[in-house]
Amino acid sequence: MDIEFNKREDQNRLKLSEINRLLSEIKKGGGEKRLQKIREEGKMTARERIEYLLDKGSDSIEIGAFAGFEMYEEHGGCPSGGVVIVMGYISGKQCIIVANDASVKAGAWFPITGKKNLRAQEIAMENRLPIIYLVDSAGVYLPMQDEIFPDKENFGRIFRNNAKMSSMGIIQISAVMGSCVAGGAYLPIMSDEAMIVDKTGSIFLAGSYLVKAAIGETIDNEALGGATTHCSISGVTDYKAKDDKDALNRIKNIMKSIGHNEKAGFNRIESTPPKENIDNIFGIMPVSRSEQYDTYEIIKCLVDNSEYEEYKPDYGKSIICATARIDGWSVGIVANQRKMIKSGKGEMQFGGVIYSDSADKATRFIANCNQRKIPLVFLQDVTGFMVGSKSEHGGIIKDGAKMVNAVSNSIVPKFTIITGNSYGAGNYAMCGKSYDPRLIVAWPWAELAVMGGTQAAKVLAQIQESTLKKQGKEISEAERNEILNTISKKYQKQIEATYSAARLWTDAIINPTDTRKWISMGIEAANHSPITEKFNLGVIQV
Repeated sequence: MDIEFNKREDQNRLKLSEINRLLSEIKKGGGEKRLQKIREEGKMTARERIEYLLDKGSDSIEIGAFAGFEMYEEHGGCPSGGVVIVMGYISGKQCIIVANDASVKAGAWFPITGKKNLRAQEIAMENRLPIIYLVDSAGVYLPMQDEIFPDKENFGRIFRNNAKMSSMGIIQISAVMGSCVAGGAYLPIMSDEAMIVDKTGSIFLAGSYLVKAAIGETIDNEALGGATTHCSISGVTDYKAKDDKDALNRIKNIMKSIGHNEKAGFNRIESTPPKENIDNIFGIMPVSRSEQYDTYEIIKCLVDNSEYEEYKPDYGKSIICATARIDGWSVGIVANQRKMIKSGKGEMQFGGVIYSDSADKATRFIANCNQRKIPLVFLQDVTGFMVGSKSEHGGIIKDGAKMVNAVSNSIVPKFTIITGNSYGAGNYAMCGKSYDPRLIVAWPWAELAVMGGTQAAKVLAQIQESTLKKQGKEISEAERNEILNTISKKYQKQIEATYSAARLWTDAIINPTDTRKWISMGIEAANHSPITEKFNLGVIQV
C-alpha cells in the first residue's frame, strides 16, 4: 500500500464516520425524552418493535433512514420521515416492515412520510414480499396537509396500494399499537390480518373531540375506537393483544404459517468471499470526485472470489460489462471505468464518460443478461455522455438513446450502487431512480447532480453576473468571487449524498463493505417475483 492509498483510506473512512454519526442522531427519532415517555406508556419504540420482530442474528437493511434529513426544520424536523422501514426476516420469511415512529410529531405524516411509505409498498409489490405495518400515527400533519393529501402520489395512494396488493396475493399484516385515525383507519381493515393492542391502540375516523364538535356526542376514545370496541362490536380487527410483545408474537406466528410462492429462478451457488479485501475500497476511491482510479479494482473487491468474465473487453472501454457472482448470485455488472483509457481506435478517452462505443456495448450486454435471466448491477460513477462535434457527428445521441432504451425495457431486476459521481444523462443511462432499480444506494462520498459542482457554479455565477450587468451594475473582482463562493456553497450542499437520501432519490447511504449484502438481499427479494414479461427493445435507431 502506498502513502496515497493510506491518505484516501483515512479521508474516506472519515466520511463514513460522519454518516454513521448522523445516523445515530437520526435513530433517536424525536429525542430520548420522547422515546422514554413512549416506554412509560407501556409501549415499545418503533425501532424496538422491529428489532423484536426480526429473527435474531439475521441480516436486515433499512430503507430511507435519511428521509427528511434537514427538511421541515421550520416545523421542528422529521427524522427518518417519522417512519422506520426495514427489509428483513421474520420466522425465516423475507418481508418489509413499516413502523410509525410516534416520537416524531406523534407519528404524523409529512410529505416525505407519504413518499417513504409508498416506496416500501413499491418494494413489496415489485418483489411480492409480505408487508407488516406497525401502526402508531396521529394521521396527516395538518400544517402541511396540502402537500400530503390530494395528489396521485400522496396519502390516499397507500390505500389504493393496499387494495392492489391484496388482489396480487401479497400478504399484509397490520398491528395497531397506538393511534390510527382519520383516513389512516382504513389501513388495518384493508390488510389480510389486523390486530390491536388493548388500552394503547385505537382506531377511528374522528376522535372524541371532533365527534363532540361535529355531532354533539360525548364519548371517550377507548369506548369510541379501542381494542374491545373493534374486536367485540365493530369487527374491524381480528385479534386483541394484551401488549406490544403479544401483538408482535402473533405476527411471528402468522409468518410461520405462510407457504412458499413460485420463484423467479435466478441462479445461485454457494457464496465465496472476494479474494481482494473489500476494505481496500476506502483506499482505492479518490477523495476528489474528479480524480481517476481503476474500476476493475473495485469490482474485484465486490465479487465472489474476485473473479469475473468480461464482455467485449477491448471495445467500448469506458464502460466495463462483466458477468460475475455476488454472494453466490449470478449477476451482470455494468460499471463506469474511471481512469483515462485508450480506445480500440487508439484515441484517449476520459474516465467516467460514456462514449458511443461503450453505450453500444452496454446495450448489447443488457440485452444478453435479459435473455439469460441474469439480474443487473450498475456501479455508477459517471460524469455524462461525451460532447463535442466528433461525438455528435458520430451519433452519440443515437447510441445513448439505445442504452437508455435497454435500461428502460429491461425485465430482470436492476440494482444501482452510486459509487462516486452521478451526473446528467449518465444517471439515466446507468439506471438512476427514474429507471426502476429494485434498490438504489450510494456510498458516503457519492454526488448526484445535473453536472459537477465546479462547472455548475461557474455557469450560474456567469448568469447572475450577466443579469447584474444588464441592470447597469458593475461587478468588482471581489464581488465576482463572493457570488461564485455563495453559489458554490449552495450547489455543493445539493449534490451531497445526504441531500439525495433525504429526498429518497436513493434508498440509503451505505458502508461500501455492506454492498454485497444489499445486492444479495435485493436479488433474494426479487426471486420471489417470477418474470412474466418478454424483453423487447422497441423502436431504436441503428
